[in-house]
Formats: sequence, C-alpha cells, structure tokens
Amino acid sequence: MRFSPIRCIAPLSVLLFAAGASAAESEAEYGPNPDLPEPQRGLLPDMTIPEPAPWGDQKPTVPDGYTITAIATDLKVPRQTLVLPNGDILVAEGSGGNAPKSKPKDVIAGYIKSQGTTSVESGDRLTLLRDSDGDGTYEEQTVFAKGLNAPYGLALIDDDLYVANQDSLVRFDYQEGQTQANGEPEVVTELPSRINHHWTKALTADPDGQFLYVGIGSNSNITERGMAAEVNRAEIWQIDAQTGAHRPYATGLRNPTALDFQPDTDQLWAVVNERDELGPNLVPDYLTSVQEGGFYGWPYSYWGQHVDPRVRPQKPQKVEEAIAPDYSLGSHRAPLGLDFSIPEVGNEYAEGVFIGEHGSWNRANPVGYKVVFVPFENGRPAGDPIDFVTGFLTSDEKTRGRPVGVTVAPDGAVIIADDLSNVVWRVAPESNQQN
Repeated sequence: MRFSPIRCIAPLSVLLFAAGASAAESEAEYGPNPDLPEPQRGLLPDMTIPEPAPWGDQKPTVPDGYTITAIATDLKVPRQTLVLPNGDILVAEGSGGNAPKSKPKDVIAGYIKSQGTTSVESGDRLTLLRDSDGDGTYEEQTVFAKGLNAPYGLALIDDDLYVANQDSLVRFDYQEGQTQANGEPEVVTELPSRINHHWTKALTADPDGQFLYVGIGSNSNITERGMAAEVNRAEIWQIDAQTGAHRPYATGLRNPTALDFQPDTDQLWAVVNERDELGPNLVPDYLTSVQEGGFYGWPYSYWGQHVDPRVRPQKPQKVEEAIAPDYSLGSHRAPLGLDFSIPEVGNEYAEGVFIGEHGSWNRANPVGYKVVFVPFENGRPAGDPIDFVTGFLTSDEKTRGRPVGVTVAPDGAVIIADDLSNVVWRVAPESNQQN
C-alpha cells in the first residue's frame, strides 16, 4: 500500500510567555458542564505541531470486532465524503483560504500550522470510489468533477448533488451509477469568501430536502480584522435548495465545520472550533444542537455567558442571549467531521455520533488526532467520548494522519478522510467485512 509523500520535519514549539501555563493542569472536562479554568493570555500561545511520519506498514487502531482498510490512496487533500445511494463514495478534495497575515503572530502560527499539512497540491475536485462486487475493496477510482474551488461540504437531494466550494454553493445533475459529472455545475448561491480566514463550508440537507445548511466560519480568531470583516460570518445559513434564497439560521458559532441531522428528527447538530489564545484548556471545541435563531456567543462570550475581554466594543446584551453548547469535546481538538451512527455499526457505537478530530496546533501537548464516538441516550449526548480510531498520533508524538470528515455508510462501515496522508479509510464491523 503506497501513500502520498508528506513533509517530515522536526516539531516546533513556541513557548513565549504563556502566562502561568502549567503542564500539571488538567484538561477541560467533557460533557455539558466542562471545567473552565481562568483565561491565560500572553504574547503568544504555546504552539506545537507533531512531526509528520509515514504509515509504512502500519494502520490506524480500531476496536476489537472491527477492521480498517485504506480504500483510496494518493488523493489530493481529501476532506469530506458522501456515500451515494448505490454505495459509491464521493470524496471532496482540496484546500483553500488566502487570508492575509495581520500580525506577526499570524505569520508564526501560519508557518507552524503548515508543518502539519500535506505537501500535495489541492485537488479542487470530486473523486468517485466504487466497490463493484461489494467485497469492501474499491477497485474503481475516477475523477467525478474537476475545476472546483476548494470543495468541502457535500449533499444529495434526489437527483441534485450539491457541493459547497469555499466561495459558492453549486449543483450538479446526478443520475445513480454515473462516474463523471455531466458538464459544469450550476451556482445556487454565492457564499462569503472575502479574506476567508476560515474557508471550509460545511454542508448538509434537511430530512425533507427543502433546505440546505451551510457552516460559515469567522474571518479571525477574535475580531482582529474588525467587525466589518465578520459580516455574514460565524453563522449557519439556511438555503432554499431550489432558489438559493438564504438567511442566517444561527449565529455566533466561530467555525461550524461539520453539520448533520439527527436520524428520525428535524434537529440540526454541529461541531464547532472555538477561539484560541486563552490557554491550553480554553476554549472547549463543542458538539451542539443548533436552535433556529440561536446565538452561541462568538465573539463576545464563550460557553454561554463567559465574557471574552478582548472584544471591543463589548455587548452585554448579546452575552445575555448566548446559548451554552450541549457538549464539550475538550479544547483545541479541531473537530472537522460529524455523522450520526446507525444500528448496523454495532456494539456500543450503535447510537451516537462519530467525530473526526483533526488535532491541535496551539498547545504544547498535542490532543485530538483521532476519531471519537459520543454516545447518545434519549436523543442527547450521554457519557465521555470513546476512542474509535486512534494511532494517527504516535506514542512519541509524531503524526501519521489527520482525520477530517466521517461518514456512516448504510452497511455500518465508517468512512474517514485523512488529509495528511491523503487516504480514505473504511472501518467496518467484522461481520460486514468480506475481504
């Protein structure tokens, strides 16, 4: 099995005046009521990116009763996947964002973050994977569509395939079984793309197929570029699938990176990457149900009414309105993937959500770099996250891969996009694994 080359350079750590930071400090707790320490501010936060390392003959680690297989390699920055009705898998490949560096710390942070990314150029395309005989091996790998602009979110409504580029929501005609798009896509609506500090545009469709929901991240960590740059940012848009008419569905979500509807309900859920530079244990990234018209705090506060003193001017009324998220995932995990499970996955993973954690860059001790499962009970998160796929981060704190999108297939397999080693992994219950 051959993987795409990655940069292999030494890890970097910038430890300039992390006021009062202590290695003995505990992680913020998981769940609905995390332990939030006092903010720690300094000239620069701790910044460490694990040194990339090749997989070689290794694979990620999965629980007993499951197997993991690389079903596609040598991709061009795979980010999110979509399982089509006939079992084909679409992979959105690409990277975007061209935000100018506004401060010296941005230059440093940008350089450090770049050490944990692939050297492969952005694919700007969709790749289709096909397992013709149903044995778990995807023999066919074809380019479904090219010439896109950092595609990320994917959704299918009847015969319409929607793709969220970094600057627009577009639509392809789709017929089951086709391996290549028929022509150029139609633009449904433009999406905010000026600066594009957070460029990813998460996407999901509601159960009725009437509306699409797009996550649009902020243009800064904490308004360093001014509020004018944040117009139509840090929001989830509701978009009419046919007309493209749109409105803010929820606001104050710093970077909503993945969206999904809970099965058998009309409830939208999201994972959100929260703000930086308040210490290694602030602010928790989170999983939350999304209330229509809800405001979730950014930039004025975090986790409900915890005021962020860096924002000017302050807005106490907005802080009073801020909704606390449902479930803390811990700080700086960088969740980028979300999908609800189904009974076919089996065991303790049958009811809940899978979350792809891309991993930290902005703390001394790396966290994330795995796929976790958050169990649900009576429609709500219940209990700590359970490690489902690990081994991306090695015991000596090197990283072989970084999970992004997660998708649960109808047969109970979990599809994982890894944008560092440029692989798509398939984790399947052994009872469903035929190869």
